Amino acid sequence: MSLVEGVVRPAAPLPALLRRQQLLRLTPGGWTRVLAAPHADAARECLALWAAHGWPLVVTRQPTPGGDAIAAGLPAPARFGRRRIALSIAPAAVMFLDEFPPAQAVARLLSRERAAPWRALVATLAANGCAARVYGGFGWQAITRLPYVHADSDLDLLLPVGGAAHADEVARLLAGAAWDGPRLDGELLFPDGAGIAWREWREHRQGRASRVLVKRLHGVALESPP
Repeated sequence: MSLVEGVVRPAAPLPALLRRQQLLRLTPGGWTRVLAAPHADAARECLALWAAHGWPLVVTRQPTPGGDAIAAGLPAPARFGRRRIALSIAPAAVMFLDEFPPAQAVARLLSRERAAPWRALVATLAANGCAARVYGGFGWQAITRLPYVHADSDLDLLLPVGGAAHADEVARLLAGAAWDGPRLDGELLFPDGAGIAWREWREHRQGRASRVLVKRLHGVALESPP
């Protein structure tokens, strides 16, 4: 459930390379304008904490191409009820675009027994040309050190790939990983910005699904990729 629709008036063009799952770092003035907008009490408290620490917002699906503001938000941690806060941000309020933490940053959130296998898996992905990042609960906890992760949390990976063959190899590595920790979930990120769940991609490429859900900056569709 969205707690807020805070609108900041635009004064600059949208970033040309904007995509889902990027992070926005706001200027101090940008945070001032966000906090000046009307918010529910729980949202205001959460946003004030974010502003005080300079923590990022995440780029979400944009409502229409050619818009003059960036749809963004944050999933509030447990102390704020895990609700989603939605915001509309002026490009002029963005100091720079950022990314979720590299996957190896998760090691400190894992038990000692799981940290080493995790580092090995991340290294294997990197050796195969995939610089994985972590988003979702693990990603936000790595950024903020607030309690996001719980017993049923998946480990969500953002997996940049160069094309179909590369996606096949990354999905194969994940499916065959010697890993007994949190369930490995997440998306293959293709060069055009399309995101496809790695498990769905594998099902499709093995002939067990005719279509997959493809997520893009401006929409979601069931498609039959090559």
